[in-house]
Amino acid sequence: MDILTYTAIKLSGFPENRVIGSGTVLDSGRFKYLLGQHLSVDSRSIHAFIIGEHGDSELAVWSNANVSGVPVHDFCEMRGHIEHEKSMDRIYQEVKNSAYTIIEKKKATYYGVAMAVRRICECIVRDEKSVLPVSSMVHGNYGIDDIVLSLPAIVGANGVETIVPTPLSDEEKAKLQSSATTLKGIAEEIHL
Repeated sequence: MDILTYTAIKLSGFPENRVIGSGTVLDSGRFKYLLGQHLSVDSRSIHAFIIGEHGDSELAVWSNANVSGVPVHDFCEMRGHIEHEKSMDRIYQEVKNSAYTIIEKKKATYYGVAMAVRRICECIVRDEKSVLPVSSMVHGNYGIDDIVLSLPAIVGANGVETIVPTPLSDEEKAKLQSSATTLKGIAEEIHL
């Protein structure tokens, strides 16, 4: 999906901010849902994102995930959960592999993607200026340039208004850069 968005930008001639991929909107929704289940709290109170490639190199941003401003690790302990690493890995793997599980059972994932696209369209039509992890062209963020991947961005009537500079841990930044490198390798094979 990221490479298709990249190709559309390069071939269409449209402004980069007006060409948007569904990115990790669906993955982030699943992430919040699973965190909500784990913590027994409404997922609408959870602020957390999946970023990077929409695919195997995507990553969960645990370092600033929170429940209504309370860091997720602190909230976990408040709710009696102390095995953070094990739970974090389980939740992340379930999010990352959910598409494969759905395809295995239903043969497609189009309903979830349709909901994500609907949400992006609402933001554009209503000029909501909501923050969504859409797939858009990146220039200089986190040392990444001229590739499309998912980062939280303000989305409104003009498409992507700006990428939100989300604080990342050093490990998360390295994983994001690795995800970008993976995508750049594929993009270079296309010779656009």
